Amino acid sequence: MLDCISVENMRLSDRKTIESFTPSLTLMYRAAMGVFLAAVWRGDIAIAVGSGNNGGDGFALACILKERGFDCRVVTLSGKLSPDSAFYAEKAKQIGVRIRPFASGCFEGADVIVDCLLGTGFSGSIRESYAAAINEMNASGAYVVSVDIPSGMNGDTGEADLAVLSDLTVTIGFVKIGMLAPSAGEYMKRLVCADIGIVLDREEYKICSDDEWNENYARLDIFRRCPPYLNMRTINVRGVKY
Repeated sequence: MLDCISVENMRLSDRKTIESFTPSLTLMYRAAMGVFLAAVWRGDIAIAVGSGNNGGDGFALACILKERGFDCRVVTLSGKLSPDSAFYAEKAKQIGVRIRPFASGCFEGADVIVDCLLGTGFSGSIRESYAAAINEMNASGAYVVSVDIPSGMNGDTGEADLAVLSDLTVTIGFVKIGMLAPSAGEYMKRLVCADIGIVLDREEYKICSDDEWNENYARLDIFRRCPPYLNMRTINVRGVKY
């Protein structure tokens, strides 16, 4: 079984882990390593990053890819960065990762695009520049990897006015409740979870595989049946250090 939690529970669990167990920079690096291990990397890799920690995962991933000889570049959607994101952005600059602001056509020729624009905490309306980037990513024909959640999707409801259409989504820590909603399958072809060592604040729901599912579980609200796009095997990177 896999744990499935709300966005608020994820926020509290993340904070609890950082305050008592694991530094935030280590968690960010582990998240990036989980994405690195989950996907197949080839050709021209473009990593689209926003201003928050989801963007920081992208900068950390760029460092991992560059250090392993992959051709990658970062496309930024904001001049503002969170402190942890700025740490990995500076490291990426130091090792020669190409970093450029978003411009129309910048994803042309990319074989793989990594979506690190908006995290699970996103709600409301998407800003114009982000909407333009999402539309170009969706029209690119590249293989799209979303980090934590397809940007634009609500993590609690699975709904979106506009969201990235991901070939692979690597959610961090735990599956989010919205990822099991009927609408979520419109934005995700494949979903895997990366265990980065976050300590769960409280249990909410359990996802059961087809083999685990039975009539007793069906009667209880806590249990959810695994959707066809979710891989029940978790990528364990909880012991990784940056």
